[in-house]
Amino acid sequence: MENQNNNQNNPNQNGGGSDNNHRRNNRFSWIICLVAALFVLFSFTYMSKQMEAGTLKEITYSEFIDLLEQGKLSAIEVQPDKERIVLTPVSGGVEYGVGITYYTGYFPYDTGLQQRCEEAGIKYAATYTDKTVTILDIILSYVLPFVLIYVVMILLFRMLTKNGGMMGSVGKSNAKVYVEKETGVTFKDVAGQDEAKESVTELVDFLHNPGKYTRIGAKLPKGALLVGPPGTGKTLLAKAVAGEAKVPFFSLSGSDFVEMFVGVGASRVRDLFKQAQSQAPCIVFIDEIDAIGKSRDSHYGNDEREQTLNQLLSEMDGFDTSKGIVILAATNRPEVLDKALLRPGRFDRRIIVDKPDLKGRLEILKVHAKNVLMHDSVDLEAIALATSGVVGSDLANMINEAAILAVKEGRTVVTQEDLFESVEVVVAGKEKKDRILGAEEKKIVAYHEIGHALVTAVEKKAEPVQKITIVPRTMGTLGYVMQVPEEEKYLMSKEELMARLTMLLAGRAAEELVFGSVTTGASNDIERATSIARAMVTQYGMSKKFGMMGLESVENRYLDGRPVLNCADETAAEIDHEVMEILDRAYERAFSLLGENRDPLDRLAAHLIEKETISGKEFMEIFREAKRKDTEEENDPEIISDVAAEEKL
Repeated sequence: MENQNNNQNNPNQNGGGSDNNHRRNNRFSWIICLVAALFVLFSFTYMSKQMEAGTLKEITYSEFIDLLEQGKLSAIEVQPDKERIVLTPVSGGVEYGVGITYYTGYFPYDTGLQQRCEEAGIKYAATYTDKTVTILDIILSYVLPFVLIYVVMILLFRMLTKNGGMMGSVGKSNAKVYVEKETGVTFKDVAGQDEAKESVTELVDFLHNPGKYTRIGAKLPKGALLVGPPGTGKTLLAKAVAGEAKVPFFSLSGSDFVEMFVGVGASRVRDLFKQAQSQAPCIVFIDEIDAIGKSRDSHYGNDEREQTLNQLLSEMDGFDTSKGIVILAATNRPEVLDKALLRPGRFDRRIIVDKPDLKGRLEILKVHAKNVLMHDSVDLEAIALATSGVVGSDLANMINEAAILAVKEGRTVVTQEDLFESVEVVVAGKEKKDRILGAEEKKIVAYHEIGHALVTAVEKKAEPVQKITIVPRTMGTLGYVMQVPEEEKYLMSKEELMARLTMLLAGRAAEELVFGSVTTGASNDIERATSIARAMVTQYGMSKKFGMMGLESVENRYLDGRPVLNCADETAAEIDHEVMEILDRAYERAFSLLGENRDPLDRLAAHLIEKETISGKEFMEIFREAKRKDTEEENDPEIISDVAAEEKL
């Protein structure tokens, strides 16, 4: 507690070095401006003399006398102060270049020059310059040009400094400093990340009340690394820290340290920590730290990024946590960070800011919906269920899209239909009304989508259908089936994965069953099904052939999640055969289920072609009615006798 008070009561003590450096930099800037102004002035004088010399050509005095005696001159002008005689030749009398004036040296002992000129009829003139120099002449000739050039250079250097030029930005940190609630964001605005918020809250509480922690022997963590997918709220959480901390908050990006000049990044790191120590207790937030914190390897030497990283490592080791300096950093790629950066003593905590669960999504929707006028019938929990795997930024976008849609439709409040439509806009894009499908294509798309939905209704492990549409969307879909899970799940059984594969391949199966051919419409279904089947074999241990052998590892888990094989080429070929067998079994099951429900398939496809969009409730009503009629026909005595007669024949 004493250290904290001392730092707050004597801010000038720690900041004196920074002020001295600032004064030295100002003096250095003035000296450079002065030297530059002198250089420009001398250059201007030299260039003016050179330009004047380029328009004059000197001849000898004897040549001048010859021209005078030959009558080739019309006038001369004697300039004693410049010790020369300027010649004016008669037209065509002297061969000279365009724009060139001829002159010769002046000999004051040639007393008969004026008389010879009068005898030859040549105009004679002599100019005498008053060599008396006044203060005004000095000011106009020397002082004023220097002052003007100096002022221009000062303005130029100030513009360079303001725009991040050499004088101001090299070696200086570009951190934005927030104090108290300037960001306008607090922990109340952060929802769906309770664990991450709790970890950060402890750091803020430590800065406010260090005594209750140090009394038991606890030390303030030097740094905390926020890790998670894009859009989960890492930067928002950092801004909330700025709003709650009530201490100086330095915010900058990792790319702010990266410059073309070697050594600039390291200098900026030093300057940042010097500022932080002078304003301790404080919080420093570095967004996208992977820009400077990538792992060092033997392929690259002592380049600018590695020097910056080395300086960051040494600075994090050098400052004293008792002063109350906390480093927060955020990244989507923790796997590429240098191991030395992640060890305890530098970033002591790794705070996972992952995709929100059902409860978290509901809280996020409530936060973003509190300033939006909602209809009383709006059920945000249903929207949360329909957006499994969606991050916080997408949920905020959905609420905003729903409000825009309500205004567009002329409503004063947002309805449940607006919210579900906004979910579709974010996931699949807007309706593409200018794309009109032909009758044949429309029929194929309808059977394709009903194939997905029908298998979903038949399979016990599948998620229920919310909506079916064959209206094209801007993201390339000609139609889709929207499913909403009944509850949030974190584990999936092998049966559930097989049911999902069957549903994905049911669209292609419906095309082949009804039309006897296939189209390109199942490309996305095939891609997703292949990804699931491959993960079942290589990651989930759901293959009898390979058992629980891990054959793939996931890179960039928080970005694209691209899998990388960890096996020989022969094993990879066997994996392909195993994946193909799983997909074949799922396709055969989908084809069989659709064949057993051909009548409901035809009725539902005809209804979808007519309506273009049907709800999950409407779909189930038609499906149950069709199944009931099939059952009645099977139990009809007349139909049974006809079938028996056909069997005898």
